[in-house]
Amino acid sequence: MAGTRARTGGGQTVLDSAHVGDIRGALGSIAAHDTGARPGLPAKLKTLLAIVGPGLIVMVGDNDAGAFGTYTQAGQNYGTRLLWTLLLLVPVLYVNQEMVLRLGAVTGVGHARLILERYGRFWGAFSVIDLFLLNALTIVTEFIGISLGLGYLGLPKVPGVLVAAAAVIAAASTGSFPRFERVCLILVAGSLALIPVVVMAHPPLGQVGRDFVLPGMPGGELSTVMLLIIAIVGTTVAPWQLFFQQSYVIDKRITPRFIRYERVDLWIGIVIVVVGAAAMMCCAAAAFAGRPGFGHFTDAAGVAAGLGRYVHEAAGILFAIALIDASVIGAAAVALSTSYAIGDVLGLRHSLHRSPRQAKPFYALFAALLLVSAIIVVVPGSPLGLLTEGVQTLAGVLLPSATVFLLLLCNDRAVLGPWVNTRATNLFASAVIGVLVLLSIVLTASVLYPRITFAQLLGILAAGALLGLIGLVAAVWPVPGRRRRPRRDTAPVDRSQRASWRMPPLALLERPRLSPGRRLGLAVLRGYLVIAAALVVVRVAQLALGR
Repeated sequence: MAGTRARTGGGQTVLDSAHVGDIRGALGSIAAHDTGARPGLPAKLKTLLAIVGPGLIVMVGDNDAGAFGTYTQAGQNYGTRLLWTLLLLVPVLYVNQEMVLRLGAVTGVGHARLILERYGRFWGAFSVIDLFLLNALTIVTEFIGISLGLGYLGLPKVPGVLVAAAAVIAAASTGSFPRFERVCLILVAGSLALIPVVVMAHPPLGQVGRDFVLPGMPGGELSTVMLLIIAIVGTTVAPWQLFFQQSYVIDKRITPRFIRYERVDLWIGIVIVVVGAAAMMCCAAAAFAGRPGFGHFTDAAGVAAGLGRYVHEAAGILFAIALIDASVIGAAAVALSTSYAIGDVLGLRHSLHRSPRQAKPFYALFAALLLVSAIIVVVPGSPLGLLTEGVQTLAGVLLPSATVFLLLLCNDRAVLGPWVNTRATNLFASAVIGVLVLLSIVLTASVLYPRITFAQLLGILAAGALLGLIGLVAAVWPVPGRRRRPRRDTAPVDRSQRASWRMPPLALLERPRLSPGRRLGLAVLRGYLVIAAALVVVRVAQLALGR
């Protein structure tokens, strides 16, 4: 595959020459040779408008059909008592996505390809295969969301779902990156349809404010509440986001010079996604409070019906439109992340700047994912409930490996040079990864064993926390009588060359030397993934057979 690489100006490695050139976004452009300062607010705003896109799309795309189901379930069953979880997830979202946007801008190589080149074929193949399976199932759930919205609006589901798939394919297949991004930003604006729904529902603002900042547990069975909290985390921190944003930043041709603007774009996206998630919880809570449907969530269509019945007919219609809008942008982003990752690993042309004729495999995979998923949804008798459960389980299995390798890559000096993580970022990211791994294990166990008790869930969390503490102590506690060798990756980082530094060609980089602790950790992770994947297959087979 080395022959597919191209070396461009500045020593940067790219796998597709279309990833180099002028930044051309939906709201503006920046010439590749434009290295001048941006004095004054108007110039800075003009630059930001040209950069805006990756952060907005990846965040709003995360408020997809699955998110509609999870957040409205929290609102209908528990009111606004779980709003605080959204505020806690803000730093998690930012740290994870900031690391991948930095990787994309500095390396010019996608997430899956970096894993393959730096950590070997097993992890590279695993990341792509698992991402492909998970994303394919996720796209099915997006079309389920579209069918639910169409059903509430009284529109025919079969032609509506197929038209939605065709529209997404058409938007991406024009050979114009700005045109596709323009469509996505229109869909981002459409997500704001939830705001008037909340206004019409009139949730108690005082209680909403308290529940946003004061953590608390609602009444009910604690194990059920805990699993819903874990589902909120899972639907907000999804593996496809990491692969999508890194590749999209590369395809938009964003360089390290504009990382500060891309961080602002990411923050705008985070604000919108949190506002949207809170709106879903609040409108469902206000619509069903004190009514028979409270505590009896069915699906997003049931929430739309409740809004139409108890709030206003327009509220139900707007909610259904927002659900369709979110599902469409989710399907586009998830399918694109898959096509990007496979194109990156196989060395294929994979850019929205290219026409379908110039990048046939890239567009063929994108179209196939969408069309097959849409057909599965419209075929009578498809096991849609089983597929939805499979998404939840596979997301729990994949998330630990995705986040672990994200942290490893962001500490790889050969890859990021002066852009490697700071110590503070590493401490926070390590804590986040530890929590995500624990939640992943709990979520996987709960799906595989639905009768798991609250005490057993606490036992898993306690055991995981104890193992994490032991690992931390072992990593930092000096062993008596053993002299530590100085490590090259602990020397001070010279960050003065950030503006001009790019990752050298991958073929010239030596594989990272893993410490015994990291090697052991990766072996444990591999064992967990193999066992969990086997259990998932067994569980899915049992469900398919009706056991």
